[in-house]
Amino acid sequence: MSVARSRILDLMKAQCRIFSTTYNPERLRTGSKVLRQRLRGPTLAAYYPRRVVTLRDLKKAFPDCVTWDEKEEDRLENIQM
Repeated sequence: MSVARSRILDLMKAQCRIFSTTYNPERLRTGSKVLRQRLRGPTLAAYYPRRVVTLRDLKKAFPDCVTWDEKEEDRLENIQM
């Protein structure tokens, strides 16, 4: 005593309308499970500490102030050689 496929599909359509789900009779992978999940970006960004001010930022903010950037001096020295 099997039920016709068209009748089962009609029942599935009604279920999807009632429960606000996606009608997918072929049961293809849609990715809706992943898309419903919460976004992870803000959590990951909050995990890492904020960027600390560098000497380059200080030079831009205060151009008349004399600072010593050892890495930059080494780089310039290597370029001259």
